[in-house]
Formats: sequence, structure tokens, C-alpha cells
Amino acid sequence: MDRIINVVIVDDHKILTDGLRTLLHDSGIAKVVGIAHSATECRNSIGFWMPDILLLDVSLPDMSGVEFCKELTSLYPTVKILALTTHNEYSVVRQILENGASGYLVKNAMTEEVLIGIQAVANGEVFLCHEVDLLMKKPRETQLWLSLREREMLKLIVEGLTNTEIAARIFLSPETIRGYRKNLLLKLGAKNTAVLVKIAIEHKLI
Repeated sequence: MDRIINVVIVDDHKILTDGLRTLLHDSGIAKVVGIAHSATECRNSIGFWMPDILLLDVSLPDMSGVEFCKELTSLYPTVKILALTTHNEYSVVRQILENGASGYLVKNAMTEEVLIGIQAVANGEVFLCHEVDLLMKKPRETQLWLSLREREMLKLIVEGLTNTEIAARIFLSPETIRGYRKNLLLKLGAKNTAVLVKIAIEHKLI
């Protein structure tokens, strides 16, 4: 693709967005035409920006990037979505690709990989960074890995405790517990707590 690729970045980390803006400007293949730090900010401006590529973080402050991807691809089918995130779990990758994303990059990807990914997606290809490509080729049953803290959280959720009760039990704030619960739903591909409990029991995660 000879023309400059117009890119919008949706991520709430200013250091990252500033770094990407410089990287793309210096590359000569793309330029950043807009930056949003939340889904709401993006919604308000994307019709004006109308980028070729939208770099989208999975964890936004006001909603799940996975769900936002579905909304964007429905409203703006010509805009290609490239996920750029710290999440490298199988279920998260699968969900966002099913919701219309054309590619997936982890934030520790090499500079060259970011540029290759943007070019590939702009050319109509599906792009997975090396780390995620390897992940997606592993057998499905090896993907459900949880940290000790996540397993502890899951056990308390299965017991039926509320966020406030869990917070009191393990001495964390209810806000932190909400974040853990949200990440568990995302990581295990569960639409709600009932499905989360079912998955936990079926896969003997607790």
C-alpha cells in the first residue's frame, strides 16, 4: 500500500499512545489521525476521523474493548480493527476476532511487528503477532490457566459471595474485586457469573 495509512488509537495509557504516535509518524507508512482514551471519546469522534485502522485496547475504562469492537465493526465496517493489549489469553483473542477484529498485537510486540501488523490489516489480511499466533495453535485445553489469586477469587464467586463480601474476606477494595471478576469473565469467555461458575466447575478450575 503506497498511500499513508490513517490510524486511530483507542487506549487510556498516554505514554503508550504518545509512543505509538511517534513510531507511526517516523515509519513513513502511517500517521495517527486521532487518539481516544475511552470508548466514549472514540464514539464521539470516529465519524470525523474515519481511519483505515483502529488500534484498540481490550481494557478500556468505560467498557470492554471486546464488546466495543463488535459495536465499531457493525457501525463502521470499512474501519479495520487491530487489537493492541496486554491480554494474551486464548478466550480474549478468540472473542475479539469473532467480534470483527482483523488482528491482534500484544503491547510488548517488537516495533517491526506493530508496523507489519498495521500494513497487513490495511491490506485486508488477518494478522496475529508471533506470541499470539503460537498461543492460538496450542490445544484448547491448555489455555485455561489462572493465577493463584484468580483461582481464589473464582472459588469465592462459585460460593456465591458478592463483590463486597469477597473484598472483606481477602482485604481488597470492592473496586479491585470488580476488576478481577471482569477479567475472569473475559479470560474464561463467560457472558455472566452463572456461565463463569459453570465453566469453573466443568474445567475443575477450583
